[in-house]
Amino acid sequence: MLQRPPRQQYAALCYRIKKKQGQIEILLATSRDTGRWVIPKGWPMNGKKAHQVAEREAFEEVGVKGKVEKEPLGYYHYRKTLDNGLKIPVRVQVHALEVDECLKSFPEKGSRTLEWVSCEEAALRVNEPELKILILEFGQKMQPRTPPQPIKAAS
Repeated sequence: MLQRPPRQQYAALCYRIKKKQGQIEILLATSRDTGRWVIPKGWPMNGKKAHQVAEREAFEEVGVKGKVEKEPLGYYHYRKTLDNGLKIPVRVQVHALEVDECLKSFPEKGSRTLEWVSCEEAALRVNEPELKILILEFGQKMQPRTPPQPIKAAS
């Protein structure tokens, strides 16, 4: 049986850096249909580039604004169940979005549960194995670097 190429979606990995500890937190939301923990994502939009779609989905689904990276952070795959029950393969291109502002009012307010969690907790909550890895790698990359300590010469 021939396999169709995966459909494309764009997502935002919304994060903030806690000032005092310098710890990274990821914003997760529940999906409207199954209640699974997800990141905001959506289908391509006419006239919008990939990172702009990710930025728009972050606003609509979780009510945040911020600086979105033009270059993708990475990709993950999942099977989307359509309204007619058909399952289709989807490739999701993920863009990091540093959150500047959390809005009180946004299009999908009230239809999802939102929660800020550590990268480790976010990776535990999401279902998609490739997304788990992407989140953990992002967390490692973003951790504040401690400068290497000078090596003392033996006397």
